[in-house]
This record gives sequence, structure tokens and C-alpha cells, in this order.
Amino acid sequence: MTADRITPAALSAMDQAAFTACLGDIYEHSPWVAERAWAARPYADRAALQQAMAGVLAAASRAEKLALIRAHPELAGKAAIRGELTADSRREQAGAGLDQCSAEEFAALTRLNQAYGVRFGFPFVIAVRGLGRQEIIAALERRLAHAPEQEFAEALVQIDRIAAFRLEAKIADP
Repeated sequence: MTADRITPAALSAMDQAAFTACLGDIYEHSPWVAERAWAARPYADRAALQQAMAGVLAAASRAEKLALIRAHPELAGKAAIRGELTADSRREQAGAGLDQCSAEEFAALTRLNQAYGVRFGFPFVIAVRGLGRQEIIAALERRLAHAPEQEFAEALVQIDRIAAFRLEAKIADP
């Protein structure tokens, strides 16, 4: 394994505390996902680990799922402005150019984020990798029309996509 990436075999050999410490940031501010996924060791590859972590989320209570969704920051929101994003969130939002919004884009995101939060009771979550600012704004506009249960489910799908990208960056496949 390199200093930056760890192998599934090395993860599988860890005790629960070390495993959770290593992967606790994969799901935003929710180390309980990694803590519970530890029991499914050993992992043959990154895909097996990803599947186990997604399974933990799927089996979680509605309250745990809602707390996880709410743990995500608004895109180009107050936490970003104050510099309070996690390293992963900061990198992901910058990769989508959200740290370089024009005044009009920032105003649109602020307005749409507010409307979304009022409608659904949680922040808009999207895996921004590969998307540009205009695509993100369009998705936010489109998803505002979703029914609440549809959007709750979509937020969880997006969270699993974000986790998959984070695992890809952290875990070296054999």
C-alpha cells in the first residue's frame, strides 16, 4: 500500500477502531457507517467494501439516514464561505468549480438551496464529480419538483455515489 491509499487486505486486518478511524469520513460526518461495515470483513476488493457500506446505509433507520443527509453541507453555502467544509467536501466542490461561481450563479445557488431546504428539510446533495456549475444548478432546479420521498431516496443514491468516489481515492484495489 502507498502512503495515500490502503489495500482491502490491510483494511480487513484492522480492528474496528482502526477501521472506523480510517474510513469514518467516507460518509460525511457519519463514522457509524464504517463502524458497522467492519463486521462484513474481509474485503476482497474496493467494490465489496463499497457494497458493504452501502448496505449499512440501506439498513439504517430513517432517522439515521435523515441525519446523514443533513450532515452534508449546502453547495457553495455558508459552510463553504466560512471555510468549514471537510477536506473531501472542499475538494469536491472546488473540482466542480463551485468556489468560482459568478455573482449570478452564486445568487441562483443561494436561492435554490434555500427553496430546497424549505421544501425537503435537508440540504441538496449531489455527487458533483464530473459536473459543472450549470449542470449542478439545473439538477437542483429539476429536483425541486420531486416528491419528498422521491427526493429523500435520490439524496441517498447521491450519498452512495459520493462515498464510492471517496473510496476510489482512498482504497487501492489489489
